[in-house]
Amino acid sequence: MDKLKRVLSGRDAEEPSGLAEVIDGTSLSWSTRLTGFVACFAIGCLCSILGSCLLWIPKKGLILFAVFYTLGNIASIGSTVFLMGPMKQLKKMFEPTRLIATVVMLLCLILTLCSAFWWRKAGLALLFCILQFFAMAWYSISFIPYARDAVKKCVSVCLS
Repeated sequence: MDKLKRVLSGRDAEEPSGLAEVIDGTSLSWSTRLTGFVACFAIGCLCSILGSCLLWIPKKGLILFAVFYTLGNIASIGSTVFLMGPMKQLKKMFEPTRLIATVVMLLCLILTLCSAFWWRKAGLALLFCILQFFAMAWYSISFIPYARDAVKKCVSVCLS
């Protein structure tokens, strides 16, 4: 009966499911979004710190570092989904101004995990972690107005 009333009154939309609320991102309360952001970001930082601690374990330390550092970066990127929603996050990530930074960052994340799990090359995993750090930094400063220009100018001054 309630559904019939909604249809007749023009409010035909069904109640959003929990998944639909998460995908929309804006339907979550501000405190819920902030809690999700802080939790994901804290997990990301914890994974990165744990990876740094595991670096000193003989034989497998470098691989463990690469895996935990990458998982930490993924969690940190994922934390911002709570603040702006997944669709807006993807749109911002793939805007023309940060498209190359996003592709390089995602490629470095994938290659780090590939070198750790499939190729089992610790040195290659470390190289991709270093590239991952620079790609993540370049991606992150793309959200700050004129920050890339300042970094480019600073590097050019230092190199000349």
